[in-house]
Amino acid sequence: MALIQFTRNHTDHSTDKGYQFEFFCDRCGSGFMSEFKPSVMGFAGSALRAAGGLFGGMLGNAAGSAYEIERAVQGPGHDKAFRECIEEVKPNFRQCPKCAKWACLTVCWNEKRGLCYDCAPNVETELAAAQAQATIEQIQTKVRQQDLTKDIDVTSEAAALCPSCGARTQGAKFCPECGKPLRPKTECSRCGTKVEAGTKFCPECGQKV
Repeated sequence: MALIQFTRNHTDHSTDKGYQFEFFCDRCGSGFMSEFKPSVMGFAGSALRAAGGLFGGMLGNAAGSAYEIERAVQGPGHDKAFRECIEEVKPNFRQCPKCAKWACLTVCWNEKRGLCYDCAPNVETELAAAQAQATIEQIQTKVRQQDLTKDIDVTSEAAALCPSCGARTQGAKFCPECGKPLRPKTECSRCGTKVEAGTKFCPECGQKV
């Protein structure tokens, strides 16, 4: 019998009641679930086990025997159902002749090129993505060229918390909670000398502070 060939990834959802499989696209991972295929032996075994639970004795032994038969034929029955489910789901996939991936037709298959989108990207999609990326890069460039700190004092000594009460300073010169000065020292704009807050003229060069 020929080997079973299909996607790299699948999940077996089969139970003792029947068979069901889910096959996944090798590219995007989307899953396609096959129809549930009841197992005749599974239903027979379940019925006998239910009857055996009620009446015991010979029916209970029959239920056990049916379960053993079910286990014995599970291999061939499972493989048969697996092949049938593959044939059911396979029309939703194409195998890319370049990379050998099984690609779903809904998302990952370039019908025009006869290849998956990894090997033959959609031109319109790539163009739209490139335009969006270029727009972001241009925005970042223009933002970096702007002076966003012109209204912020970046030279005076700053404190995140008020040293007196511990409140957040919010960039203010005086604590919004206790009113105490948050920048006890400032810097002369001419010579760079550190001077106490409230000083009107630099003690080194006379520059008005």
